Amino acid sequence: MTSTEAATLTTTQVYRIYIRATPEAIWDAITKPEWNEKYGYPGRGEFDLRPGGKYLATADEQAQSMGMPAELVDGEVIEVDPPRKLVQTWHALWPELADEAPTRVTWEIENEVEGISRLTVTHELEGAPKHAEQVASTTPLIQGGGGWVWILSDLKSLVESGKSYDS
Repeated sequence: MTSTEAATLTTTQVYRIYIRATPEAIWDAITKPEWNEKYGYPGRGEFDLRPGGKYLATADEQAQSMGMPAELVDGEVIEVDPPRKLVQTWHALWPELADEAPTRVTWEIENEVEGISRLTVTHELEGAPKHAEQVASTTPLIQGGGGWVWILSDLKSLVESGKSYDS
């Protein structure tokens, strides 16, 4: 990776996806553990949905058997406006990223047209270059990559069809 590419990855990354679902359904898929454990990487995310509330993502047994820690990501809820906006800090706890400072993730859901919503995820990664590289999907999926593109694509599949990639 060149120094220009590394510098680009350390700034703000924005991902947008259109999902054939209501904002409420997408909100539930993001914030409810019984939904968010079904897509993306093997694990479960739990939110205390109030400013100052805790966020914790834990690894399932499969991920732990592959060397991941039981607690994958922790953070704090900064802003909550269901089903439109969630802002949180995000601190990856696995060995390659644990030494980097927490970052900030903003989830924004908008009803675009009847039956289709737009989900925008903004990840502010200043000062977290290793994290920026990982979430930018620059690492092949087979090597643990995929980042936000993988997570959001799988979320879309689950919400629209009831099945994730692993289903």
